Amino acid sequence: MKISKEYRWEMGHRIPDHDGLCRNIHGHSYRMIVELEGEVAANGMIIDFYDLGKIVKPVIEKLDHCFLVYKDDVKVLNFLRDNAMKYEVTDYLATVENIAYSIGNLLAKGIKAQNYENVKCISVKIFETPNSSAEVKIDL
Repeated sequence: MKISKEYRWEMGHRIPDHDGLCRNIHGHSYRMIVELEGEVAANGMIIDFYDLGKIVKPVIEKLDHCFLVYKDDVKVLNFLRDNAMKYEVTDYLATVENIAYSIGNLLAKGIKAQNYENVKCISVKIFETPNSSAEVKIDL
């Protein structure tokens, strides 16, 4: 059985040294679909959507209206610090693939920490634009 829930947030980023437009500071309206696969528990659910929200929402709140900045992007990092902007430093370039992988791993850890043993797999699909996305699947 599978269930899914959709989440949205706004976030800025750039990919330094990229040959195209993404080297510029810009942002997206991100959309994420979290899909869980597993066995239905005695309560008739794989996981209560409210409980899933308690795992996902802190991640989204951390990213919403922030700038995802690569640790070696010194010029932008200094600007964000000097101007008291909301930002998160990453050890990866902020491609949609890397963002999906990072968030997928955070959510997988959250599900494992709550001991949802009936959940066997999580998929995280992130849309950077309405027609561009990346998806990661993690076995639990």
